[in-house]
Amino acid sequence: MPTTVASEHPASTHAPGAVASHISESDGSHTADLKDVLVAHQNASTKRALWQLVNTFLPYFLLWFAMYCVLEISLWLTVPLAALSGVLLVRIFIIFHDCTHGSYFRSRRANDIVGFIAGALTFSPYQHWRWEHAIHHGSAGNLDRRGTGDVWTMTVQEYLSASRQRRLQYRLTRNPLILFVLAPLFVFVIKQRFASANAQRRQRHSVWWLNVTLLISTTLLSSIFGLASYLLIQSIAMTVAGATGLWLFYVQHQFQGVYWERNDKWDFTAAALRGSSYYKLPKALQWISGNIGFHHIHHLSPRIPNYNLQKCHESDPRFAAVTSLSLLSSLQSLKFRFWDEQARQLVGYAHIRKLEASRRANNTSSSAHPPSGIKSAQRPATGDRTLS
Repeated sequence: MPTTVASEHPASTHAPGAVASHISESDGSHTADLKDVLVAHQNASTKRALWQLVNTFLPYFLLWFAMYCVLEISLWLTVPLAALSGVLLVRIFIIFHDCTHGSYFRSRRANDIVGFIAGALTFSPYQHWRWEHAIHHGSAGNLDRRGTGDVWTMTVQEYLSASRQRRLQYRLTRNPLILFVLAPLFVFVIKQRFASANAQRRQRHSVWWLNVTLLISTTLLSSIFGLASYLLIQSIAMTVAGATGLWLFYVQHQFQGVYWERNDKWDFTAAALRGSSYYKLPKALQWISGNIGFHHIHHLSPRIPNYNLQKCHESDPRFAAVTSLSLLSSLQSLKFRFWDEQARQLVGYAHIRKLEASRRANNTSSSAHPPSGIKSAQRPATGDRTLS
């Protein structure tokens, strides 16, 4: 059986150190003490959390006030300000994300309140997203449990066996414009207005309450800015935030050397350390992204708040072995489309074309040179010619 977490429940319901305990269970004595390293950084700080709220939410609301002020001059002056607000939405989403894990504050009530507010700003239902995201943590890198909270990745064999229509659908979803621009807008603006079919009552209610909140806020802001102006501003902000957020998530699970295994061989610790990258960003981008570049640490222990991730990474030299990506090297992730189970690596369309060309060549060769038994059956026998 695979070593895994209880993915059916939110990660925030794990007792402190519960996720970390899987390290000693799965990797033996060599990494047993990593549990202590992780637990030492799970301490939430009210002071640091509140300061993040001030330096994130305050400038975000000030940008909306600035957009209201310049709107009288020109609607187009709001465009760069809306883009900046979208950048801050990325950081707000990280705070929301930490609250869903129960790591941001010590108090569960504080996490729930701030999480709901941050979720309203990012169009994300708190309890529902929390539940689905916990599934991602319990299944990342598991080939038999793809489909929840991840970027769908087909295996080479699945693609080669797929119908033409299914191939076209997959290629469309992997088109950068659709993947990084249209898909995030669809997910945050439309898809998250509906609960999943297997959602429990609590998760469904979180979707309903968020929809009511968004209806009220949209009505209020439309009355202040005008409906067309509000929709333009909000669309720009959501597009910037969605594209940035999806890119961050994509490159941290789609890189050369990434970990994928079938369910019977899947291991939680290996999936965290080899299935998540360390995205080494410039300090400004690290601030905007709420330290989510230390994704390997986050997957090892979701109970570590974002403001402790770097400190945890630097506390143990073994974390230096994790795959590190720079802004430049992360662009290589754009060429990856499939997981090759035989080669055990991510590949692109060029790999598929080579396989299909090789398959066609083999088929042509078989037709032109059938087995000797078949060839002899197709020619008249020598004795037959003599008789004629």
